[in-house]
Amino acid sequence: MRSRAVARAPRFGPARAGRRARWLLAALALVAPLAVAQDFRSVAEAVAVAHDGPSAKSKRLWRLGRGYPLQVAVSIEGWTKVRDATGALYWVDNRALSTSRTVLVRAPVASLREAPSDTAPVVLRVARDVTLALVEPPQVEWARGRHRDGTSGVVHANQVFGL
Repeated sequence: MRSRAVARAPRFGPARAGRRARWLLAALALVAPLAVAQDFRSVAEAVAVAHDGPSAKSKRLWRLGRGYPLQVAVSIEGWTKVRDATGALYWVDNRALSTSRTVLVRAPVASLREAPSDTAPVVLRVARDVTLALVEPPQVEWARGRHRDGTSGVVHANQVFGL
């Protein structure tokens, strides 16, 4: 018995190019949301209450102090669902939030440095769970922050939450 030659689509050319283009568009659609800048807020009031739902009548979970950074998940009808440094999700009244950017130290000790380099001199060592005000928009791996005592420097992104 003789085998018949089977016509195959060429490895390259218009037929394959269309398939590759569709695959590339599908891959970009999956990755594009990851490239979007994340939206952060900070607590504006001395104390903000975290709720389990978007209502003042919902269960109160805990209190958040001024300057605590929160990642915005969604905003609806005067309430914002936020994620904190631990990954917990809850609702906060929009009036308790500010667009002022802060970061929370997540490393056991973070180093504020004079310049964005691991070899730059350390200006201040900051303990875990201390907030820093962002002085300027963050760069890829570094952010310029200011401690409450007025000392400012750059901190590596892997040492803080809020970027």
